[in-house]
Amino acid sequence: MVKFYRLTLPVLAALILGSTFAQADVVRAATIRVAPIYLSPDASSARLADVDRGRELIFLETSGDWVKVEANLTEERIVTGWMQTKGLIQSSSPEGDKILFGEAVDSEDQASQRNGRRYAAQDAMRLYSEVAEIFPQSPLAGEAMYRSADIRWQIEKVDVMSLPSAKEQDAYLRKGMNEDYFKKVIKKFPGTKWAFLAAYQLLDNKLCGDWQGQSKCPQKEAEIYENYAKQYPQSPAVAQAFYHAAYRWSALIAIYKTEDQAKKSDEAKGRAIGDAQKAIAQAGASDWGTRAQRLLYMVQQGIPTYGNSNGE
Repeated sequence: MVKFYRLTLPVLAALILGSTFAQADVVRAATIRVAPIYLSPDASSARLADVDRGRELIFLETSGDWVKVEANLTEERIVTGWMQTKGLIQSSSPEGDKILFGEAVDSEDQASQRNGRRYAAQDAMRLYSEVAEIFPQSPLAGEAMYRSADIRWQIEKVDVMSLPSAKEQDAYLRKGMNEDYFKKVIKKFPGTKWAFLAAYQLLDNKLCGDWQGQSKCPQKEAEIYENYAKQYPQSPAVAQAFYHAAYRWSALIAIYKTEDQAKKSDEAKGRAIGDAQKAIAQAGASDWGTRAQRLLYMVQQGIPTYGNSNGE
């Protein structure tokens, strides 16, 4: 016979508080170097694995300069063992957010070099993410979360665009990049530069694969970029959005002519000039201003911007 016990309020409160304290006592950390994990707090003991930069660590207990951790080596593999505290950054580490961020920047630089460290981009992605997770109140948290999401997006984009479906005209016919990480930036840091930039990157999933020389896609994309600029007027990507809109209208000048739509071709020229001028006004000293100036000149002079020998 199964017996049921009713918990009294004091006992229930004690259980809830105990659970709360247990969660509060969890210490998370990340390593800024490739660090070995051992069976016991002794470098001569069995070496279980190496922990890559930016991997999440949960502290379980300490012994002198050693700490027992639960290490997430991959999304599927977790190893428990002992590590030296050297290079382990936790929330109590002085200037820890800057140290983690600096290691992420260095890894990102490595990734950009021709002979840079293998998987450095993935290291940077994890390190930036850990800045935001371990130091959520840091002034660097928003930027770090955005950079992590952006690296993940770019890595995934390479794979997505290598698939045959990337050539499909309509965006819904191809696999898109995972939007969750940019949406998390927007949710956690609303109204900030990083939220605006995250929203801009999400436009990638709305763009066509191949225009196939038809007006439908460039017209739709031009309007997507214009709507972004209207919705996020304070975004640092406004000039870029207006430039991309202007380029698409400039391409439509020729495309509409092939479709015997002379009136729409003239309208596209006006839209191209207008958006290029807006890009110039918004760009300041950035490259988008000079690119827009070049585009404006080509449109005004009747130089084609779309075709076999031209492109964005």
